[in-house]
Amino acid sequence: MQLVTANVSGSASHFVTLARQRLAHLPLTSGDYLRIGGTAAASGQARLQLALDFALALALAAILALLFIALRDGRPVALLVVNLPFALVGGIAAIWIARLPISLGAAVGFLTVFEITLRNSIMLLSHYRTLVIEEGLPWSWETARLGAMNRLAPILMTASVTALGLLPLAIGAHLPGQEIEGPMAIVILGGLFSSTALTLLVLPTLALRFARFVAVEPGGTAAAQSSMP
Repeated sequence: MQLVTANVSGSASHFVTLARQRLAHLPLTSGDYLRIGGTAAASGQARLQLALDFALALALAAILALLFIALRDGRPVALLVVNLPFALVGGIAAIWIARLPISLGAAVGFLTVFEITLRNSIMLLSHYRTLVIEEGLPWSWETARLGAMNRLAPILMTASVTALGLLPLAIGAHLPGQEIEGPMAIVILGGLFSSTALTLLVLPTLALRFARFVAVEPGGTAAAQSSMP
């Protein structure tokens, strides 16, 4: 057995593609064979499994069902689903600025940004529902601003603590051994900026335009409703 190891600078998957092309013309005797392993092979298998795994579709369906149960309305759920891609803009911009490829670590970072965005958005929309249905406030711009101000401290605290914890990993993203954690930290840091701005600035405006908050009695009828004039 002859073992050849290398620390790759840049995209490991691109390096493996070039290596396979070069090694395809290498003459081998009977019984000899080549095998490429390491980070690129593991990342490729993980991405394939993630894309083909049927459990991913079930998980997404379960998430949407839980969101509908929590918010009790299809409009806020649709609002969250539409806004999720915009929350990833920061992560995409961060990994582009860092000149890193889309790897397994970056995919995990995007999933984490999804989770943070959903959690903060659910907190905000649920608070809007409490203000309108339980406290009797009219659904207006003042109520939307009040709800965003009430959730300002928790959302900023979550983003700040997460950013401080991931900052060392993001700084050393190009160091050997950081092929997974480095891109993940960079994507999460970039996504935190866009998701926080989305939750505090964009989501209240869209909720004011499209959301409706309805109180449902035990019999299933609408007891009260607040909507825009």
